[in-house]
Amino acid sequence: MRQLTRCALVLALSLTGHVAAASEAAWSALKDGSVVLFRHANAPGGGDPPGFKLGDCSTQRNLDDSGRAQARRIGEQFRQRGIKVGAVLSSQWCRARETAELAFPGMARDDANFNSFFDDRSSEPAQTAQALATLRRWRGPGVLVVTTHQVNISALTGVTPVSGEGVVVAPTRDGVEVLGRLPP
Repeated sequence: MRQLTRCALVLALSLTGHVAAASEAAWSALKDGSVVLFRHANAPGGGDPPGFKLGDCSTQRNLDDSGRAQARRIGEQFRQRGIKVGAVLSSQWCRARETAELAFPGMARDDANFNSFFDDRSSEPAQTAQALATLRRWRGPGVLVVTTHQVNISALTGVTPVSGEGVVVAPTRDGVEVLGRLPP
């Protein structure tokens, strides 16, 4: 049993090293003209409550204290690493807006192309195409940061991010190339 525990510990430490290296590679991929898609920070629950209204945060699932702290850490990481942010686009959902505002104060601009289609999958193809067109137009200067939702990021990249996770991408002719992931 002791040997099994020791093997598990060695494996965990080994994986931690790989995750850290992968994270550093993702941070290194962020350069002038890059794009990073962040899933909004922690907002307990899933989907939106009955009676949800886009312009009324009191009807939505919102960030909790850990989500607000997570959003601030996102911005702190960019500042500590000296990564220049050229623009910040956000879904119009309150949890995405708040994530963007806490991470990058005064920079966020609403972009409905990054709104959630969780409750209406019929809009996914057209909305994803419009979001991709927005990403393809970005040339900098600086990094384009997008705060959006899991469904949007998954549709664009095939990645299912956790709350507060970033996916660094390079737009291509056929979609996007995933360059790395930034853990929350």
